[in-house]
Amino acid sequence: MSVKHAILALLSTGPKYGLQLKQEFESTTGDVWPLNVGQVYTTLQRLERDGLVESDDPGSDSAHNSFVITTSGQEELSRWLNTPPDLVAPPRDELVMKVLCALKVPGIDVNDIIQTHRRHLVELMQQWTRLKEDEADFDIGFALVVDAELFRLDSVARWLDAAEARLHRTPIKPQAGDRAPVLRRRLVRRK
Repeated sequence: MSVKHAILALLSTGPKYGLQLKQEFESTTGDVWPLNVGQVYTTLQRLERDGLVESDDPGSDSAHNSFVITTSGQEELSRWLNTPPDLVAPPRDELVMKVLCALKVPGIDVNDIIQTHRRHLVELMQQWTRLKEDEADFDIGFALVVDAELFRLDSVARWLDAAEARLHRTPIKPQAGDRAPVLRRRLVRRK
């Protein structure tokens, strides 16, 4: 997540102080992404240095300054909002790494690993669903965060299902004609 761009978005509605930005950031993100106030001020200093924001008193302590977005800041915000994220290369996902590593560990049943993580995912999905039922109707930002998390968790659960099915169909050891290096080269070239 880009704190820099979130701060620019918040400043696009008018001047704000650092603590106000922290509170609005947390409120905007459904209170699920806490932000350290020190991170806000450090980010504001960088944004000011880069000409993306201005403070009402550039020479004083930034903790007491009000900040506004500049024209360059508005252009940067627009560029960020309209640029799709880089989804070409697969992310480094810890669960994927655990399953891949478990394939190499003697005495470990990968299916047990998958079941453990599936149970955990179901518990998380139940918790998020309860939150959605209890609070999401009152806050659109929180409702969107809950929906996104439920879809993310569902996709992880579906990946576990697919991994389990693949393990039942194929041998665990990679074959001599492993295509993974070819796929990696293709993904790297697309960047």
